[in-house]
Amino acid sequence: MTQRQLYILLAAGGSAGLLLAAFAFQHLGGMAPCKLCIWQRWPHGAAIGIGALALILPWVLLPLLGALAALMTAGIGAYHTGVEKGWWDGPSSCSSQSTEGLSAQELMDQILSAPLVRCDEVPWSMFGLSMASWNTVVALALAGLWLKAARAS
Repeated sequence: MTQRQLYILLAAGGSAGLLLAAFAFQHLGGMAPCKLCIWQRWPHGAAIGIGALALILPWVLLPLLGALAALMTAGIGAYHTGVEKGWWDGPSSCSSQSTEGLSAQELMDQILSAPLVRCDEVPWSMFGLSMASWNTVVALALAGLWLKAARAS
């Protein structure tokens, strides 16, 4: 096994591990994902597919695309972390909204249309970091592995 292949396996395997953990939290732990959680999953899926191709094809572009996928999920995770911490507003479809100046009917409509899982709440954390924060940290490390694979190409 070459260094390139090892880095690709570690990077794509890391994305697979994060994706499996997310599905385990959802299906075994009963924690439904919010919209931003779902958005973070897509680049991991892409990285797994890119990794499979990169093991077969020696193109330097594939590890660079893997790094881009890892950086995309890290960026979404960082954005999600900011939403959770109240640093900025999240998508209105999954975050709480101001009730200031609303009539009783508008308030009732807002309550009834509220998402079941909100993006601005932290359902689980470890060492003070939410799942979105952990995704950001690990995905940045995975991007580094992808870049090492590109250099080894």
